[in-house]
Amino acid sequence: MRPEDMTPVQRIERSIQKKYLKTIWNPFVGAIQQYQLIQSGDRIAACVSGGKDSMLLAKLLQMLQRHSDVPFELKMICMDPGYRPENRQKIEKNAALLDLPLTIFSSEIFTVVQKVDGSPCYLCARMRRGHLYKKAQELGCNKIALAHHFSDVVETSLMGMLYGAQIQTMPPKLHSQNFVGMELIRPLYCVHEDDVRAWMRSHQLEFIQCGCPLTENCPECSPSGESEDETGGSKRQEVKRLIRQLKRNHPNVEKCIFQSMHNVRLDTVLGYAYRGEKHSFLDDYDA
Repeated sequence: MRPEDMTPVQRIERSIQKKYLKTIWNPFVGAIQQYQLIQSGDRIAACVSGGKDSMLLAKLLQMLQRHSDVPFELKMICMDPGYRPENRQKIEKNAALLDLPLTIFSSEIFTVVQKVDGSPCYLCARMRRGHLYKKAQELGCNKIALAHHFSDVVETSLMGMLYGAQIQTMPPKLHSQNFVGMELIRPLYCVHEDDVRAWMRSHQLEFIQCGCPLTENCPECSPSGESEDETGGSKRQEVKRLIRQLKRNHPNVEKCIFQSMHNVRLDTVLGYAYRGEKHSFLDDYDA
């Protein structure tokens, strides 16, 4: 079929498996295989916030479901935490354009966090996660898929070191501690944000960013840091700028940071915590 004879969604899907095969589709499938994110019989809830990353994730999972040898069920859920009407309309419009059958449900999260002193972002993120788990369970799902990507993983790890005084990664999958039998997976784990932006711009797509009435462009409020503005004053934006500066002289710096999370030398670590228990290199230093 010629491109001019295709519908917009057909052109979008074709570009993912042609133009963006090496930068988006292959890393997406590779992460699922490498980290064993999807097993036969899974019922997965793709969590859509309305931003570029989550919309792309939903489309990728939809395409994978059609062609995968591993059968799984897929639901697409979108929580409206109190979006302005124009933001909700944009989500619905993009879902129709991408042929994504969204189940949209409402909550009062924005109303609640507006009453919080200081930054509401942490509380907002935790409340969002809880609502998504609960809705996924109601739909019979055993997993939720979030749209954190390679760049989120690198940035979050650096933020932990620079501002949290700890070495902590963002794992590709997690068992929920509060929702028994539920698991969180991150299928975009190996997809770079710059490639998501390239895909979005090539199709002239426009997605919402944060949508929060308090901090409209705050990347902390978005499940996957979907704001494109890197001029803000948040810690994540500071790290984004630092990485871009480092890449000028060391283009592979992100890859090195990412690989370091897979190559931890425990015999050189001064201290670590495992399942809530702290350990020191002194524990068995003389052993």
